[in-house]
Amino acid sequence: MEQSSNAVALSAENNQLAKQAVQVHKFGGSSLADKACIERVIGIIQHHCHLNDIVVVSANGKTTDQLFAVLGLAKLDDPTLNDEIIALKENQAGLISSLLNKSSAARLIEYLEQDISQLISWLRTDVNAFENDLLGFGELWSARLMSAVLNERVCPSHYLDARDFLVINNERDCQVEYPLSEKQLLACRKADKLTVVTGYISKDVDGLTKTLGRNGSDYSATIMAALVGAGNVTLWTDVDGIYSADPRVVPHSRKLHRLPNGVAKELGRLGNPVLHAKTLQPLNNHSTHLHVASSFAPEVSGTEIGSFGQIAKQELSVTYLNDLLLARSESFIGAKGKLAAEEFSAITYDTEKGFIVIYLDQQKAVSQWLASHDTEVSFIPAAIMATVGHKVTEHGDIRACFKRSLKDAKVLEFVCSENQHSLLAVVPENCSVELVNRVHYHMTKDARHIGVVVVGLGNIGQRFIEMLPQQLNNIQALENVHLVGLVTSEKALVNDDGIDVAQALQQFEQHGQAYDNSELLSWLANHPYDELVVVDITPSEHFSLLYQAFFEQGIHVIGANKWAGSAPTAQYQQLIETAKKHRSLWLGNSTVGAGLPINHIITDLLNSGDTITEISGIFSGTLSWLFESYDGTVPFSTLLTEALEQGLTEPDPREDLSGRDVQRKLLILARTAGFELSMEDIRCQNLVPKSLRTLIKDEFLQSSTQLDGYFYDQLQQAKQQQKCIRYIARFSVEKDKIQATVGLEALERDDAFANLSACDNIFQIKSQWYNTNPLIVRGPGAGRDVTAGGLHSDLVSICQQLVSRSNPVNIKGS
Repeated sequence: MEQSSNAVALSAENNQLAKQAVQVHKFGGSSLADKACIERVIGIIQHHCHLNDIVVVSANGKTTDQLFAVLGLAKLDDPTLNDEIIALKENQAGLISSLLNKSSAARLIEYLEQDISQLISWLRTDVNAFENDLLGFGELWSARLMSAVLNERVCPSHYLDARDFLVINNERDCQVEYPLSEKQLLACRKADKLTVVTGYISKDVDGLTKTLGRNGSDYSATIMAALVGAGNVTLWTDVDGIYSADPRVVPHSRKLHRLPNGVAKELGRLGNPVLHAKTLQPLNNHSTHLHVASSFAPEVSGTEIGSFGQIAKQELSVTYLNDLLLARSESFIGAKGKLAAEEFSAITYDTEKGFIVIYLDQQKAVSQWLASHDTEVSFIPAAIMATVGHKVTEHGDIRACFKRSLKDAKVLEFVCSENQHSLLAVVPENCSVELVNRVHYHMTKDARHIGVVVVGLGNIGQRFIEMLPQQLNNIQALENVHLVGLVTSEKALVNDDGIDVAQALQQFEQHGQAYDNSELLSWLANHPYDELVVVDITPSEHFSLLYQAFFEQGIHVIGANKWAGSAPTAQYQQLIETAKKHRSLWLGNSTVGAGLPINHIITDLLNSGDTITEISGIFSGTLSWLFESYDGTVPFSTLLTEALEQGLTEPDPREDLSGRDVQRKLLILARTAGFELSMEDIRCQNLVPKSLRTLIKDEFLQSSTQLDGYFYDQLQQAKQQQKCIRYIARFSVEKDKIQATVGLEALERDDAFANLSACDNIFQIKSQWYNTNPLIVRGPGAGRDVTAGGLHSDLVSICQQLVSRSNPVNIKGS
């Protein structure tokens, strides 16, 4: 039934496709509803398809409904039948004309007129005999149009009527005759042309047109994948994935990014609105992965169905089926019950208690079957509520929670499925929206999965990883947190199924791979978790430039990295706005004061209604140690060398002596306090003489004695006034006038900043509430334990904020 579209054709070499991977893509009716939808689909094909791929299409929009309406009117001999046919034809012709050039459109409209004439002929001849042929027009028109548009705009294409190759045993079972179908498909396909195939329709062994029933086009897509051995099938629909419940019923349902095959099949069997058990049958003996994504938001990561590790197996979802019957009979006990369950594809059953649960329209057939066994049967109206998850029946805590959630539902029977993937409750009334939401809440309230990627595995990064196992075991907020990535400047280890935290550093050494930022961003953008947190423990300005891309993807950031927080004002404001727009959280308590909660305190004061007026203190553990230790008995340069040897300074001590680090920290705190300023607004005293600033490190160290005279003089001047010298950061605002400085000061010996332990930081905050008696925070300003602890504090804080978050579900096209 293939016909040439007579479109302007693109050559195989001059195609506009972006991808080079063999896949099957299926587009449903809502994805093809009108010109705008089809234009969007063309864009998806252009970016996701290769010439060897297969595109399966449903009928456009409501076309199948219109065809059913035509059939119904014909059977009733309704006088409005002709008007309905004219409307059907006009809708199709309008779609064709809006998408194709005049020549191509004229050709397809000619084919449409021929089809309408055939349709009218069949209606006059025998409506019932040609019912499936009539219904098949929707997919035929859709495939023909799609192929023509592709030929004009994207690549060489041809369309296939599935009845030319796809053979099933009968319309009830819809079992594919694979050897014959595969042979016929091979003969139909054309090399170097993208194949567009009609969904929903097929033929039986007698050559009669047969439909594939509910979700028929989805079934067509997975059949095609099995026939050609495709690695992936994507079902493009109006929802961006499979959810933990029907999002139209449960607004707070969660997207399930990855589903094990067995769980997906069970969801489909039990009424999931997107999946159907039949859809997954062709993939039973194949390694094909099935994806569900939204054609209305193709950039959003959807759901992948396949073989996965432990994290994906922890997911739970809730589904239900209404308008059922609970049938009880002695004939449903033992082997006969098993036979009955198979005969009627019972939704659930118990051969010990003697019952099966069936659909309403099966009542007559079951009664007739039992009549032959001469036994009585009782039918009770029923519905099914189910919790579905990998081997869920093996978990006593989940079974108990499920039963508690149904305590008011008058449950008739509880059943564990044979495949162990579902817990089912048979209830006497249809499941209400309230009941579904209540059960969903109880079963999934603690189920948000958070992936963590740690970037930077130096001294502090390693300590963060070492502390992680105990944190995950002890902190309830981290219950569903998974370490999924380890990254350094040279290599990365990323695992969707999680990295064993107890062996993380060893696994990284053994399995880490070289990468570039585009590869890292690509994985992060398509992560399979409810939320993803990047923990940046690097000093890298280059890596901090990725924050913008992270926030655009809704990724959260915990940073000990000071570069982003002290970036130029325009760049910083853009980061803040992007994070807010995409609901990304950005915490950086460890950027200042290691693990001291100074950022938390300032934020809490602001959120509580206080106003900060001054921030001051000693913000550098290195400079704190140097000036607490320097008493003039040994040269300053000797003390500096000692600090370097003890690892108390940066590799080049000028980084500390320049004051830039303190300047950045003061800027971060001022911004946290709600003030808009930049590095240039903070006057900074560089303690390195200009003559030493441009030397290489070794030359600087050899010449560091040039520092001694200056610091000795400063110390003696201070002593004469009974004072000491310290490197102080100060920020204040008075009558909207901001003053900010970092530099060496002479302090009274009883000053709060004058008597610290070595390496301590101290922060003094004045505010509307803490005015005459300032708030002071003091403690270690450096160290691997306290800094790693500060990062863990931020991780707990983020997870506490995320645990109850729900993302909005957008259902399009309906």
